[in-house]
Amino acid sequence: MAQSAVAASAQGLRNLDWSWTTPYKQWLPHVKPTDVRADLVAALTGAVVVLPQGVAFATIAGMPPEYGLYAGMVPAIIAAWFGSSRHLVSGPTTAASVVLFSALSALALPGSPDYVMLALTLTFMVGMMELLLGFARMGALVNFISHSVVVGFTAGAAVLIAAKQLKHFFGISMDSNGNLHDILWQFLRHLLEINPGATTVAAVTLAVGIACRHWFPKIPYMIVAMLVGSVLALGLSEWLGAGIATVGALPAALPPLSAPSLTLEHIRQLAPSALAVTLFALTEAVSIGRALAARGGYRIDGNQEFIGQGLSNIAGSFFSGYVATGSFNRSAVNYDAGARTPLASIFAAFLLMAIVLLVAPYASYLPKAAMAGILFLVAWNLIDFKEIKHILHSSKRETGVLAVTFFSAIFLELEFAIFAGVLLSLVLYLDRTSKPRIVSLAPDPRLPNHAFSSSPDVAQCPQLRFVRIDGSLFFGSVAHVEQFFDRLRVEHPLQKHLALIANGINFVDLQGGQTLVQETVRRFANGGGMYLINVKQGLWEEMERCGCWEATDGRNVFQAKTAAIRGIYQKLDKSICATCDKRIFKECKGG
Repeated sequence: MAQSAVAASAQGLRNLDWSWTTPYKQWLPHVKPTDVRADLVAALTGAVVVLPQGVAFATIAGMPPEYGLYAGMVPAIIAAWFGSSRHLVSGPTTAASVVLFSALSALALPGSPDYVMLALTLTFMVGMMELLLGFARMGALVNFISHSVVVGFTAGAAVLIAAKQLKHFFGISMDSNGNLHDILWQFLRHLLEINPGATTVAAVTLAVGIACRHWFPKIPYMIVAMLVGSVLALGLSEWLGAGIATVGALPAALPPLSAPSLTLEHIRQLAPSALAVTLFALTEAVSIGRALAARGGYRIDGNQEFIGQGLSNIAGSFFSGYVATGSFNRSAVNYDAGARTPLASIFAAFLLMAIVLLVAPYASYLPKAAMAGILFLVAWNLIDFKEIKHILHSSKRETGVLAVTFFSAIFLELEFAIFAGVLLSLVLYLDRTSKPRIVSLAPDPRLPNHAFSSSPDVAQCPQLRFVRIDGSLFFGSVAHVEQFFDRLRVEHPLQKHLALIANGINFVDLQGGQTLVQETVRRFANGGGMYLINVKQGLWEEMERCGCWEATDGRNVFQAKTAAIRGIYQKLDKSICATCDKRIFKECKGG
């Protein structure tokens, strides 16, 4: 008995789908030596680029600078190996860093051991949520986060990034926690304490970064700008005695082992933030992956990407990495540098480890003012002015979503901004789908073969009304449809016959089917009838499942308007037809 149970369990495990553990089988067997060389070149570029970004993002997140580099090591390897994108590079990002700081700064002092422990815990929770969503095949979930939410949130995060760096840009000792208005008020209070040396370093770093990015786009502008800013700060400190704060030496070591704190209290505190970070991180990763896949001529698997991102964050929480997700900047650099497979991201992570061991001590010369200048440039680049302008001119609904998300981000909490934007997007979507377009149709003598038209000046039959519903009939839309039916009966009492052209109805639920049944019963009791034309297969099956055909009488269903007119005409009141001057149907003229 015991042996049979074990055998059955083993057979059950073999029957499970374990393909999520081996996504590399899709690309690894096809890797050629030329691909490896191209990936190595792209990896070297990526490893150099992540150096200033990692330190900058850790600063934004309130983490010690080295943690930004750690987040670009093990998590990047795991995400590339278990993901489905060939070009996506995972690691720390601006948006994730800002949300992390917003969520944790109220619970612990940024940079403190308690803060780091909470960041690791949040990272583990985000990883578990991403992994579970991947196993649940919820890859399409990110489609419910509209593009306007992403644009608005990113713009709001950019404003906050710049605001939080004001103290380093101008060399002021001030509290940069809180929302935008709090930070600006603190800045105004300390306006007279501006350090000219720090301001000069920050401004020159910013100017060099802008110039390099504009005139020499192929040069890593962040590194050039930071080198210039560091040399300038060193000169000002040596020659003029300007007190310019520096980042401090980074430990020349590989990521140390770490562990999240999974107490119920911490889980309860971090759960809302973890959900918000999960939603945004997955949206960022999958969106970037899809964009690069389209350019590279392949497709990604959203569910596998969820799993890859989840495993990377779970691993990162045990290797001193905070929340990692797809990085647009590094992924774009990876693609433009000629990467062909996920090996480029893996090579870049190992090269980053080697570089950190060599250059980490020199970070003591990196001035915080230069970092602030770089982050000002990062913040400016995050604001997609072209897309914002397009949204403002294209859709009032999307403009509303954009505005709510943006202002929630800068005046409220960042994680709340994501939820507010998503909730408003869903509300507007439901509002739109709950009010399907309903148009009245009639034969138009001005069109070839008297084709049906929705023009308001086309004559209507006094007894028969043709209507088309462009949308599905479900519990959210039945009220709108019922109101239309009620208004039609009141305004046109002689039109006792209603023909519903159903090719715009994709599906109907039980409540929607009951609405059609009730309208059929009302019109039949009033001496008329209701008829369905061009019924789709899906609608037919749903009506059959809910038993609606029995009540509506299957003989009242037609697959073409011509057959419907011929059949319904026989049921019209011929005494009204005798005095009618419309004569819009061929049958009318024949009669």
